[in-house]
Amino acid sequence: MKEFNIPAFYRSSVIGAIKQNRKDSDPRKKDFTPTVLDFGPVRFFIARHFGFCYGVENAIEISYRALEENPGKRIFLLSQMIHNPEVNNDLQQRGIKFIMDTEGKQFIPWSELKSDDIVIIPAFGTTLEIEKKLNEIGINPQTYNTTCPFVERVWKKSEKLGQDNHTIIIHGKSNHEETRATFSHSNQTAPTLVVKDIKEAKLLGDIILGKLPVSDFENYFRARSSANFSPEKDLARIGVVNQTTMLATETQEIADYLKNIMLLKFGEADLKKHFADTRDTLCYATNDNQQATYGLLEQDADLAIVVGGYNSSNTSHLVELCERKFPTYFISSDREIISQTDIRHCNFHTHELKISQNYLPQKEKLSIVLTSGASCPDAIVDAVLKKLLSYFKEVRPLEEVVEEALG
Repeated sequence: MKEFNIPAFYRSSVIGAIKQNRKDSDPRKKDFTPTVLDFGPVRFFIARHFGFCYGVENAIEISYRALEENPGKRIFLLSQMIHNPEVNNDLQQRGIKFIMDTEGKQFIPWSELKSDDIVIIPAFGTTLEIEKKLNEIGINPQTYNTTCPFVERVWKKSEKLGQDNHTIIIHGKSNHEETRATFSHSNQTAPTLVVKDIKEAKLLGDIILGKLPVSDFENYFRARSSANFSPEKDLARIGVVNQTTMLATETQEIADYLKNIMLLKFGEADLKKHFADTRDTLCYATNDNQQATYGLLEQDADLAIVVGGYNSSNTSHLVELCERKFPTYFISSDREIISQTDIRHCNFHTHELKISQNYLPQKEKLSIVLTSGASCPDAIVDAVLKKLLSYFKEVRPLEEVVEEALG
């Protein structure tokens, strides 16, 4: 796989060495057990896969290259490069301005942009409507286009489905940049509809089977469907694609459920005419990180720390998984660890920050699960590890423990 030119301050000698060791010893990614760092009074279970993925590293490399290649020019990002505050803040400090927020609210009017400005497309991609707007201004949106290749793969699959007269069902969050972009692209060739979760998929299934009236489609899905979407006509041939940061197991659950709905309505003999197999749209990195989290759930630990941007969809799903077994604290950086007793963390269900006390249980040997989202730099995870270690006495030297873990 391609090696990217990532600024050194995002990398970590500790986390990097652990990742490289696991990559060398398990190149086919068959082992999802965590790496154990045993410091004596505390031990850490480090996820097999976490942190920067291919698409994120690609986006960061292109963004910093845009800065290097255009001294003196105005440089803009459509919205956040990735969902990590440390990365976005650094880019802003270097002079890059954001045109809009993650939900599409405009900070800088299009009328203020000029043809010699630089505009970077973020890793989530963008809509065809925005690409058209940039071209009209005289800005080539492809010059610094950091759209993740795995997002583009979803677009290509959607296009193929549309050419085969399938309607596109997108499993995603309708206000997320990636889902808005995918909707825009798929809508060019096919009727398109966004469902958030299995609950909404079941509502859709009941509409397809006629158990619920078409008026319920208008109530639940009209705002998230393409113009002139006809439930009677457009739900006869469907295929499911996803926002790549969603839970892979949930996407598969939705696809399996809707496949069964089409089986019930049209029968086994005609199923392939009415439901398309789209399993190849799942992002490898999202899947790897989620599988590694399942590996963490097999451990006996006292708590979990998940590091990442609070608006990061893929990170929130790791939190969701960890919460199934452990008291889980979702933090953006080591700065959220206030002291040995207090931690500031995000409740991803309500999107509220709260401070919890006594998050580190008082016991002779503590076990902590540690992982991060795909947009979180290793250096931040390293800082979290060291901050937590600082609260324990008589810990074994970091270098010794890491060397032991590397075998």
